[in-house]
Amino acid sequence: MTFRIKVQDVELSRPIPNFDGLEGYHQLQCTVRWHGTPIASLRLPVRSGRCSGQDILDTILDKHFGAVIFYLLNQALASPLDSAKVDLEQFLNTPPIPYDGPYPQVTVAVCTRDRTEHLKLCLEALMQLDYPALDVLIVDNAPQTDATKRLVEQYPSVRYVCEPRPGLDWARNRAILEAHGDLIAFTDDDVIVDAGWVKALARVFVENSEVMCVTGLTVPFEIETEAQYLFELYGGFSRGYERKWFHIDRDNGEEAGFSYGGAGRYGAGANMAFRRSIFDQIGLFDPALDVGTVTNGGGDLEIFFRVLKEGYTLVYEPSMLVRHRHRREYAPTHKQLLNNGIGLYSYFARERQYYPDARKGFQKLGRYWLRWWNVRRYLISLFRPTMFPRDLIWAELKGSLIGIFGSRYQKAVRRAAEIEAQFGPQVSETIPDRETRPRPQPQTGHNHQITIRSLDLTQPMPDITDASEFASVHLVVTAANKMLGMVQIPNKYQPISAMRLRHEIVTQLNMRVLVRDARTAPDRLWTALRALADTHFTVEDAGSRLSGELPDHIMVSVVVATYDRPDDLEDCLRHLTRQQTRRPVEIIIVDNHPESGLTPPVVARFPGVILVPESRKGATFARNAGIQAARGEIIVTTDDDIVMPEYWLENLVAPLDRADVMMVTGNFMPLEVRTPAQMAFASYDNMGRGDKRLEVDGQWFESFRRRAVTTWRLGGTGNAAYRASLFRDPKVGLMEEILGAGVPTGTGEDIYFFYKVLRAGYKIVYEPSAYVWHKYRPDMAAFKRQLYNYSKGHVAYHLITVFRDGDLRGLVQLLYVLPRWRLQQVAGRLLRRSGQPLGLTWLEIKGNLTGPWSLWQAKRHVRRENRRHSLRTNDGSAPAAPLLPESENI
Repeated sequence: MTFRIKVQDVELSRPIPNFDGLEGYHQLQCTVRWHGTPIASLRLPVRSGRCSGQDILDTILDKHFGAVIFYLLNQALASPLDSAKVDLEQFLNTPPIPYDGPYPQVTVAVCTRDRTEHLKLCLEALMQLDYPALDVLIVDNAPQTDATKRLVEQYPSVRYVCEPRPGLDWARNRAILEAHGDLIAFTDDDVIVDAGWVKALARVFVENSEVMCVTGLTVPFEIETEAQYLFELYGGFSRGYERKWFHIDRDNGEEAGFSYGGAGRYGAGANMAFRRSIFDQIGLFDPALDVGTVTNGGGDLEIFFRVLKEGYTLVYEPSMLVRHRHRREYAPTHKQLLNNGIGLYSYFARERQYYPDARKGFQKLGRYWLRWWNVRRYLISLFRPTMFPRDLIWAELKGSLIGIFGSRYQKAVRRAAEIEAQFGPQVSETIPDRETRPRPQPQTGHNHQITIRSLDLTQPMPDITDASEFASVHLVVTAANKMLGMVQIPNKYQPISAMRLRHEIVTQLNMRVLVRDARTAPDRLWTALRALADTHFTVEDAGSRLSGELPDHIMVSVVVATYDRPDDLEDCLRHLTRQQTRRPVEIIIVDNHPESGLTPPVVARFPGVILVPESRKGATFARNAGIQAARGEIIVTTDDDIVMPEYWLENLVAPLDRADVMMVTGNFMPLEVRTPAQMAFASYDNMGRGDKRLEVDGQWFESFRRRAVTTWRLGGTGNAAYRASLFRDPKVGLMEEILGAGVPTGTGEDIYFFYKVLRAGYKIVYEPSAYVWHKYRPDMAAFKRQLYNYSKGHVAYHLITVFRDGDLRGLVQLLYVLPRWRLQQVAGRLLRRSGQPLGLTWLEIKGNLTGPWSLWQAKRHVRRENRRHSLRTNDGSAPAAPLLPESENI
């Protein structure tokens, strides 16, 4: 089953729309924007094929209101603040920062090779760019056909250049040599640029003269396949929604390799821009790196680091937005992660060679990254299952080892020299006199000086151009003769623009910017703004059906497994047929002992109830037979010794209106507690899980780092609802037949099914309002059998997770946690006279010790039952029901 996520934008300056037609999607991912500026990202569950604007707005205000305030404060500081009391309503209506500066010519370069299906979409987006001085250049890198050239000829405003030298960095260098603009923006052919992309990057360069490189926010264009979902789970390309400045004080010997060598945090090559003049100072891209060479990557990381190492400034600007089309298939994603590892360590090798003073730092960074990111994650995947597949983790680790020991960079350098000898040095075809200049030598060091300045927010925001004489600037920020606070800016001898001033002031002072008197606390202003925001933002009309309602046409199949308990079954059916619901419901009774003839007369008294015989002994055999016979989109399982209130079914299936919820469990309450056995069971474990709603998923599954996942805290399959597709998912499948009542293990099928659902990354909701009444065993002998079975099944369940799923957390549970708990039980009884009787504790210990033997017996039992069933089916004495798949070897 593919976890599909619909990707959309939400603009806060307009009414937030309702998103309909989302059937087949599990979640909606929104890039939240205000007047076009991206401020946050959020994910919401899809409910019955839609996501309402009100749900989106509530999530924004509940989880991202800080980002809203941050944006507003930045807008407010674009002009002098009012010295009087701030009007919060007017503050919420603060218009976007006007820009009346120059628009330098920008060359947008797209380097491509024989991918016209991607390039066409990229070109269509480039044609929508809102910028007055644009030069679009397509660099066709060592093409095998003329398809790219013919495509570009359809766009008269786009220039085409062919670069015969194979390799992405050769193509990037050709773009630099052919660029007409003072600014060069690079993107890839599998990217869809935002209409305001070029304006956003150009503004950073215009307002910050010291900035030589700008990278931007890269979000997914779509998340439609498993590979795309896994790539986002891996981390994707996004680096957040906060502007960041990066600069190395090289003149004073600031350490560079370890502190700044992790260049992936700066951005990605699919979304980067430079002043053209920087390449005259630091040289062009290294043609021995990136796609088209044996290094397969690292060219963008290397140029980011080189910009910083040579003493220049790099800015990450989130309003510089593009959308990347992740690889849709699993195999290319696997290859991409392999190449990521190769490219990263090839880049490390390059910098160790070119920057001897950073060699130790890069060696330390390489060891740290290999240990912390590659090896640690792979060892974790060996210890316990993870949502991110082990083979992808291994692919990146393998790539890293190839990059370290394979001498890929040295091989690529030799190949680049051969290419240059074959084709000659690169020169511009249209600007023949352009050539690179030598890099400047480092300047003499500064003293580590600090200057203190004052800044009145009721006055126009200035640029601090003389800050280049100081390592740090401390600002005393005031408004209306009141000090608002101190702001420290580690500018590292760089000038400070008004843009950066606004950012630093808002980051460090936040709501204090609006304080005008001692009686107004920042938190009170926050609360007041939050209240105003509820009415300030608008949403579209929700329509006739609100999200959060499971459509009435969705059919529910209720499966009840029974074994010769006609009185209990009749009571259960009586309550099931009284359920208050408008939806179609089918009730399936699975007779796990059809030879007795006790069940059919009971079922016959309830018209429309379906009877399915299942002669293989075991509650899980019976449940699975009912599941396979069910026709509903939602399947509910319950037991014959359970009765329920009339609104139970609707309460249980209601959370399934969310597409990301795959299973719901409910609460258990005792029907009666009168006998000593019932009181003992109630004190032992009454199966109820309380009145607090709980949601768990793959992240919760992975949060148990060393201890076993406590799936037994999620309820039971006697009160559970599932999407029918869950049982067809190869990662989940049917319930485990070697666990459960009626087989030697006695129980455990429910908690192992929960385990499989969570291991696959799906969400389970525990809904306490969906409660049932459970009939506790009235006699002590039955209670002891149940207790003994629980203890056997608990051990059997963990053994399966260890040997079948490779989850070593089960061994921790069996060899440490469980023995420790039993010792505590015995000690508590002997020393404090508290806890359950020693006889019951011994019964549990005996069950735990019998667990491995019972698991082996259960394996034999299932094989025997399947053989008998096959024989009866073949000779016509039993119905030809689908044969359940035999368990894997344990």
